[in-house]
Amino acid sequence: MKVNPARVCQWFSVALHSAARPEKARLKYPHILHKISISLFIGLSAVTSPVTAEETAKETAVTFGLDYTSEVWTVASGGIKKGQRYLDNINASISKGWANGTNVYVSGLYNNGHSLSGDLVGDAQVISNIEAPVKAARLYEAWVEHPFGQTGINVKVGLLDVNTEFDVLEAAGLFLGSAHGIGTDIGQSGENGPAIFPVTALGARLQLPLAEKLTLRAALLDGAPGDPNHPKRTAIKLGGGDGAFLIGELDYALPAGKIIAGLWRYTASSEAWAGAATQKNAGAYVRAEHKIAGPSATDKGLYAFARLGFADADINVFSSFYSLGLQYIGLFTDDAKDMLGLAVATATTSKEYRQVTIGAPKRETALELTYKIEATPWLSLQPDVQYIINPLEGVKNTLTIGLRAIFTLQ
Repeated sequence: MKVNPARVCQWFSVALHSAARPEKARLKYPHILHKISISLFIGLSAVTSPVTAEETAKETAVTFGLDYTSEVWTVASGGIKKGQRYLDNINASISKGWANGTNVYVSGLYNNGHSLSGDLVGDAQVISNIEAPVKAARLYEAWVEHPFGQTGINVKVGLLDVNTEFDVLEAAGLFLGSAHGIGTDIGQSGENGPAIFPVTALGARLQLPLAEKLTLRAALLDGAPGDPNHPKRTAIKLGGGDGAFLIGELDYALPAGKIIAGLWRYTASSEAWAGAATQKNAGAYVRAEHKIAGPSATDKGLYAFARLGFADADINVFSSFYSLGLQYIGLFTDDAKDMLGLAVATATTSKEYRQVTIGAPKRETALELTYKIEATPWLSLQPDVQYIINPLEGVKNTLTIGLRAIFTLQ
């Protein structure tokens, strides 16, 4: 059957309304969502040509995804105290695509809310990228994406996780430390953080090709994702002086890697450490990855990556951040189903923060050694060791050992 843009947008608007209103959420200013849906419909109607019988046959099926991630961690020495923690994450998703490229995606997640970094380690960069502050089951992402014909322009609107497309490298994705996802300089920012795991925000993303190997991405999202007073809810609260979060990124493709550079900014003002003035919070980053050894025809080989980022020193705990890492794919398996990685992530506290926080360290550094193997098509195992130097809480250097298991059903 033919794609009806009006029905897609109507469905999307109703889905967001119903998901965000009941007990788990609260939605303010619903007319704004209608405006977004109407705008998306106008754009789709303008560029989407009638779907032919041949294209109808190519429509993609509904796709379901379900995975369960579990982790067991032990603080072997240092930190706040020795101990063990069990963390978990359930992610379920459903998506539907059409022959003209339009795609609808909805996902939900559950976390047990156990604290590793906060209770045992005392670090600010967070040992595990599935650690969540509260036990909750929530709507996570819900969006419509549409490409505009052969122009290469692509628009996405809905509940978004900005870190799925911005400030992300494939090689760095192996590591469990949160700093190798989105940089600590961005992750620390905002009243309730930017729109990243585990709390997303309403927003829109534009992707625009500038040249053969150069792509521009830009997004505008709610400046305060969720509801800080009700952290278990998937809340969409527009207005109230929270402003917006803006991010733009240039992506340049290399023969076996890429370079990305981005700027981000909040439109609402934040209090400076001095306490007298308020100003806009902003920052910048540059990041790169490249295959430096191994056959070009396969994924097997050695990859290197690096990142450098800065954030406003008058507002943020950390004013700069850098990370470096190596990843080897296919060390023990010919079919590239295992990965070995070594990385370091260092966040430098701002001078202004140290002036108002007695005993604060100049920097916090996380060293990580990890190995991941796909044991079966539905199970991967990943032992991980991290050593934290100068945890922000001012405790002793910490040695932490963990094991992640991912069960996948798709």
